[in-house]
Amino acid sequence: MTGKLPFEALSVETLAARLGANEALCSHIGKDTSRWKVREVGDGNLNLVFIVEGATGAAVVKQALPYVRLVGDSWPLPLKRSFFEYHALTRQEARAPGSVPAIHHFDEGQALIIMEYLSPHIILRRALIEGRQLPNIARDIGLFMARTLFRGSDLSMATKDRKADLALFADNVELCDITENLVFSDPYFDAKMNRHTSPQLDRIVAELRADRDLKVEAQRLKHIFAANAETLLHGDLHSGSIMVTDTETRMIDPEFAFYGPIAFDVGMLLANFWMAFFSQRGHEQSGMRDAMRAYLLDVTVEAWSVFRTEFSHLWRTERTGMLYQKSLFEDQGDRLGAEQALDHMLHQVWTDMLGFAGVEVHRRILGLAHNADFETIADEDLRATCEAKALKFGRHIAVNRRQIHSIDEVNKLAALIEQENGI
Repeated sequence: MTGKLPFEALSVETLAARLGANEALCSHIGKDTSRWKVREVGDGNLNLVFIVEGATGAAVVKQALPYVRLVGDSWPLPLKRSFFEYHALTRQEARAPGSVPAIHHFDEGQALIIMEYLSPHIILRRALIEGRQLPNIARDIGLFMARTLFRGSDLSMATKDRKADLALFADNVELCDITENLVFSDPYFDAKMNRHTSPQLDRIVAELRADRDLKVEAQRLKHIFAANAETLLHGDLHSGSIMVTDTETRMIDPEFAFYGPIAFDVGMLLANFWMAFFSQRGHEQSGMRDAMRAYLLDVTVEAWSVFRTEFSHLWRTERTGMLYQKSLFEDQGDRLGAEQALDHMLHQVWTDMLGFAGVEVHRRILGLAHNADFETIADEDLRATCEAKALKFGRHIAVNRRQIHSIDEVNKLAALIEQENGI
């Protein structure tokens, strides 16, 4: 496959014939295509994903489609998103080694990436729905966020390299447009593709869409996302973009990669643990989930603490970019000045993180792309109760983010809302 042929979507039936001569794939799974077993596993919103098993191993083949898979060809989308995913994965591996799947091959013309097959990993969201308490995820995720977000910024990178990277990822226009609309705008009015648990949530949804303070805050956050090109983001960091075992955590699917605010990835990720917290009542068929709820809140505490600690460590040891140069602080004997600047930056990340988390909760319940934490709750009344509590929580942290000072305060709020009765 040369990459010069016209684009053609793969299928279970055609993959072996089309990729049978691919040296990178054959080197990992074997050359005898008659022994290849191909199965499609993609359940995401955008792409085709296949697991290909051969005589000597297995690999994943991921291919972009020229439209949004969730919607169909009525919503066209450029194939170049695979280009951005490939480049994001290479940078994430360099900045946080071992945190993403290894890349075996990239074909820009066919918009496909052949990568490491992660086994026995499962999607983190599925593990949380099942009630699994994974011991390492908070630390692993906190380190990943700190290392990729710090090392992809003007705090660390050479100015020339960082500006070249910014220019490269600035072309990821269409996926940014999805984020800008589906996250920050569509949930707050009656957009065409919105959906929610109806009629149970109709009154609450109407109240949220009439909430002037909330809409203004959502647009301020959209402004920050669009205008504050601090670092290379994963761009879609949630519990469905993380694969786990009891001992390992890997991040996947960074096709939304874009230069934006440091707080964005952090807020989107922590929001997913808070949503998992509020969904637990809907997954108690086999017993109470009090321990799981406590675990999920503990994960947010540890992930934020690890992020802060590692970001601070990198600030003190790897601050080689053009921002807050050591020549102005440490080299002048003013270590406290550097620490003051760090405190200011982390405070801004904290404040904006809460806002991004709040709108992420809203868009996952009111917008187009919902998550399985709530969607797998079959009892619609129970699901709506869980969602209503999450919506209230999201509204509070988004609107009041400047008055909230600690992760413990956030989690106490979550616990209080969870204890409320009804919608």
